Amino acid sequence: MPRRFLAERRRDPYYRAARSDGLRSRAAFKLAYLDDRFRLFRPGARVLDLGAAPGGWSIVASERVGRSGAVVAVDPRAIEPIEGVSVIRGRVGTAEVAERLAGRPFDVVLSDMSPRISGAYATDHARSVGSARDAWRLARQVLAPHGAFVAKVFDGDLVPDLVAELRPSFAEVRRTKPPASREASSELYLIGRGFRPGRERGPPSPSDK
Repeated sequence: MPRRFLAERRRDPYYRAARSDGLRSRAAFKLAYLDDRFRLFRPGARVLDLGAAPGGWSIVASERVGRSGAVVAVDPRAIEPIEGVSVIRGRVGTAEVAERLAGRPFDVVLSDMSPRISGAYATDHARSVGSARDAWRLARQVLAPHGAFVAKVFDGDLVPDLVAELRPSFAEVRRTKPPASREASSELYLIGRGFRPGRERGPPSPSDK
């Protein structure tokens, strides 16, 4: 890693706090903030964490749903064991992962997935929206009525279309940037609450724009 990046990370209060608290990543503070603000979890809830490695979000979710709840983490990369968390090795968007999750309803579906960064912002933005759409396609198959959906995207001109796709399926759709997100980062989180099955819509066709 570049020395400048390492120096900035060491000065990052969220990175230092994550290390001090034994958390796997600073991203854990983002999910804690989202839950505190939007009340995503309840004791006994079932949570699906997409793009879960290294496991920071799964740890937070497991702690907040308690022993009566359940968390399933999905990622093509290996995840060190976490108490109360089941792991599925696979890539979101594939039929294999969808088949393994079929018939298992979840109260909350989370996606903190990020694309491979190319350095070209328009490309990275489009890829991030594509990842969020992959998460949403899976979520609408497994999300229980009244459930919640959370997805990270990089801000840009494609976000309004994505919000429009989500809005019919939820009682409310919000967007926010947690304090733990780096100031220079363009990431934001879309939060859908009160899932209403059967009202899903797909991406707009070119003729709709």
